[in-house]
Amino acid sequence: MVLNYIFIGFFLIALAIGLMHLVFTGDFSLFNAMMQSTFEQAKNGFEISLYLTGVLSLWLGFIRIAEQSGLMQRIARRTSPVLSCLFPSVPKDHPALGNAFMNFAANLLGLDNAATPLGLKTMESLQELNDRKERDSDAMIMFLAINASGLTIIPTSIIAYRMQAGADNPADVFLPILVATAVSTLVAVIAIGIRQRINFLRRPLFLTLLSVILLIGTIVWSASALPAELFRTLSTGVSSLILFAIICGFLISGMRARINVYDAFIEGAKEGFHTAVGIIPYLIAVLVGIGVFRASGAMDYLIRGIRWAVESLGGDIRFVEALPTMLMKPLSGSGARGLMVDAMQTYGADSFVGRLCCTVQGATDTTLYVVALYYGAVRVRNSRYTVGYSLLADLAGCITAVSVTYLFFS
Repeated sequence: MVLNYIFIGFFLIALAIGLMHLVFTGDFSLFNAMMQSTFEQAKNGFEISLYLTGVLSLWLGFIRIAEQSGLMQRIARRTSPVLSCLFPSVPKDHPALGNAFMNFAANLLGLDNAATPLGLKTMESLQELNDRKERDSDAMIMFLAINASGLTIIPTSIIAYRMQAGADNPADVFLPILVATAVSTLVAVIAIGIRQRINFLRRPLFLTLLSVILLIGTIVWSASALPAELFRTLSTGVSSLILFAIICGFLISGMRARINVYDAFIEGAKEGFHTAVGIIPYLIAVLVGIGVFRASGAMDYLIRGIRWAVESLGGDIRFVEALPTMLMKPLSGSGARGLMVDAMQTYGADSFVGRLCCTVQGATDTTLYVVALYYGAVRVRNSRYTVGYSLLADLAGCITAVSVTYLFFS
């Protein structure tokens, strides 16, 4: 229902702005730009789905090997004490918990290509437990909000973009990103946990959170002690090593279980193809709405209004130039990435705005894209409070990103 209102709102706001532009200028060019954007974004939605077809087929093939060999069930049993605290409606030995664990691990390492198919597989598993198929379950909301909060320990892609932009120390945004993304995820988990009455003092969950804090502390110390280029090389290499080790672990598990590994892979890959085709309409709908909103100039008007308000209150307006990235991030990952790169090119990679845009880019994920992708894959139409709470986490991440950027780089 929320996505329905957002989708309609994109077009109605664009229509209103286009009509005002036409009345005052007699120029139809804005409508031409909006129509061109609809076609471009429809093409973009199909191309993204086409790209996802290969990735989904690859990873769902390996996941099917893990399922048939019993590896996912073993992972679910070992992680169930913790994940059961966050997903109390999911049985302890259900494969959804193993898939969720793998998805979270991939996101933490910044492995988006691996995280997406694992996330889609998790949603399919959760949908099997859902009594009301067109409405999201509590477990789906918690899982989706954690994904939308964008928790990432190693932002390797952002560091790489900063290197390309000529930053003196490309990894200098590591700590601000870590703090901002941790706050975003924490707000998502706590807010939804309170809504769903989850007990955060249960021993497995409490000890896990403590362990995560210690792990983050170790990574922070490593990032501070090692040269930026060496840290980037190590973080990228370790991430790739872990990912390849996971693939080999799936294959070895299949060999030990004496299953036909190749046939299992093909069976899973076929499922990945059908999943990718099924999400095309949902992606196109969201991307077209976003494209029309951007082409109408609505984003520019919003930024100007905020700049005027901040100046009127006598506030520091340096953060305003990063607002396009902040506002675009929940809507479009590629759009926010483009705005981040543009900010570094315009103001400099080591400027306040350049660093803030990078911190915002790493603080959260593309909420509406994630919601459309994951719910579209399992045909969920009623998202209840998923979008609202996820956007709340995004807001917390952006506010924290601004705060820590002022703290670190002013």
